[in-house]
Amino acid sequence: MSPDTPEPARPRRRALRTVGLIAVAAVLGLVGGTAVGYGIQADREPTALPALNQPGLAYPAKPLPKGQEPEALSAKEDLQAKAQGDLRKLLLPRPAGARADGEDGWQSLIEYANDFTQPDSALEYQLEQEIRRTVSRVWRSGENRWVKIELAQYRPSAGMGAYEHVRRQQTIAMGRTRSDSIGEPVKGSGNGRYFVFPVERRAGYLDSYQARAFIQRGDIAITIIMSDTRKISGNEIRSLAERQLGRL
Repeated sequence: MSPDTPEPARPRRRALRTVGLIAVAAVLGLVGGTAVGYGIQADREPTALPALNQPGLAYPAKPLPKGQEPEALSAKEDLQAKAQGDLRKLLLPRPAGARADGEDGWQSLIEYANDFTQPDSALEYQLEQEIRRTVSRVWRSGENRWVKIELAQYRPSAGMGAYEHVRRQQTIAMGRTRSDSIGEPVKGSGNGRYFVFPVERRAGYLDSYQARAFIQRGDIAITIIMSDTRKISGNEIRSLAERQLGRL
């Protein structure tokens, strides 16, 4: 090796040794500082913590004097009171010129389950979800426009009955091969969605169009089904869904 050739290995070992010493010193300093901190804290008198209770949030020991009670919520403000009344009154009215076509009002659980492709399984599922009561309204308008709205109310003890029903129906709608989307959100709802399905064509039959909406509002599940031999726009099913939601 020529005397002028540098030796790169030696400076690297010195650099590694220097970094190691700095790291050790830093660790020792951290440990030492922590030990000193614990020592100082141990010599101090313990500091009492504030009480966990909040007297200002406690309920009064006695009822408020007569005349000082808070005013009860109005029917407009108490949404639950509206839902506990006559469920039929929450159904969207038939449009002007539309004619009744089937159920209109209270619906037995058997009738409700018979609308599903597998009634026995649907009945068992609804009983598990603690369904309470159902109402429906069906009408026809124009040449072949058919609309059905169902409200299914579940017992509050179940807690998730309406939510589970709506989520399941939305999943089925999204999983169908004839659906080309995951649906669109219904304005004003937390999880409501509407679906417009592609046209179905079969030889010897008129074209078939369908749109559906599934919405949860508290313990009530809303189902809207619309069919026609002419194309159904997204605005039509969306508007119907939003107006029915507004009734709740």
